[in-house]
Amino acid sequence: MNILLVEPFLGGSHRAFIEGLRQHSRHRIFTATMKGSHWKWRMSGGAVTLAEKTDEIREDIDLVFASSMTNLPAFIALTNPRFASVPIALYMHENQLTQPVPETEERDITYCYINYLSVLAADYVFFNSDFHKNSFLDALPGLLARFPDYQQSESIGKIASKSDLLYPGLDLRVFDEAVQKKKLRVPNPRPVIIWNQRWSFDKDPEKFFRVIDKLDDAECTFDLILAGDHHHDQAELFEQAWKRYGSRIVHYGFVENNQQYANLLQKGDFVISTSQHEFFCTAIMEAVYCGCHPMLPRNLTYPELIPGTLQEPLLHGPVFYDDETDLFRKMKKLLDGTYKKLPLSTLQSVNRDLDWSRIITKYDDMFEGIRKDFPLRRQGG
Repeated sequence: MNILLVEPFLGGSHRAFIEGLRQHSRHRIFTATMKGSHWKWRMSGGAVTLAEKTDEIREDIDLVFASSMTNLPAFIALTNPRFASVPIALYMHENQLTQPVPETEERDITYCYINYLSVLAADYVFFNSDFHKNSFLDALPGLLARFPDYQQSESIGKIASKSDLLYPGLDLRVFDEAVQKKKLRVPNPRPVIIWNQRWSFDKDPEKFFRVIDKLDDAECTFDLILAGDHHHDQAELFEQAWKRYGSRIVHYGFVENNQQYANLLQKGDFVISTSQHEFFCTAIMEAVYCGCHPMLPRNLTYPELIPGTLQEPLLHGPVFYDDETDLFRKMKKLLDGTYKKLPLSTLQSVNRDLDWSRIITKYDDMFEGIRKDFPLRRQGG
């Protein structure tokens, strides 16, 4: 099959997703992409440039696979009639209906409506987690209710009927050398707690540092790794942490190099998420694979990604917490040895099947399934 990947925002997890498919798929992959910046402009006007880029591709395309930042109706119109008989699938990395916005900002429903029109225009829609799919569908009635008439609420059922789950692949093999190093080294004399997410308000670093400060006040012993993309609105919190914990911070700031990043993760013992919202959680899954015992909120995407047998383990410490007080209590017991962290082999098994080398079969089979199903769907069969 010849598959066209359409991505107006080629950065971060979107870039990793495209590269994973290109490297591992058994099909021929073509791309129409734009730089990962100015996301609002990408959603509003990116379809014009993306449509022009498809003119450079001479091969017949069997499937268009577009990302969630694509204004799909505009792209379809601007490329018409080339893809009129080609199935079009949309992959929802995120959506603007449920993406948190700062308290000082008002949600711009323009981009919510672009998401709505795009899932409506697609023949097939895939979400990167069940939590994402369900929360998006649950938010649609509220969006449509904002309009004075012709709200088309029945369209929600149509969207739900063509929506499915498809977890993103992860490039876990880049961490294998570092994990092997972890197996051979002696345990850290002081437990290392990792933050490896964006330094942004929706990850709630304020809660993270409140808990860290309480653990320090309780005379718990630990060091910190503060990684993640730091070009966000919460950098001041991390600067304050540097002033308090500077001598105990093993690393501070974003890491561009994959090998250096892997080496950092293998140094960790625990990874904490205080996120208010997650469509998936690539950074957490990478840290878990590298042997970091997770402490995660008991909601969002996490319960569907952690095997049930590990959610309340009998012989090792818990991986979920209910609130900030519970997080402090459980982390204190993990740090003082009352709770034992999960072994490396167990943590690696949590998401091993998400590695591109394993999950790519699901993608390739799905692509071929769409090619077979699409003519029947068009005929109403």
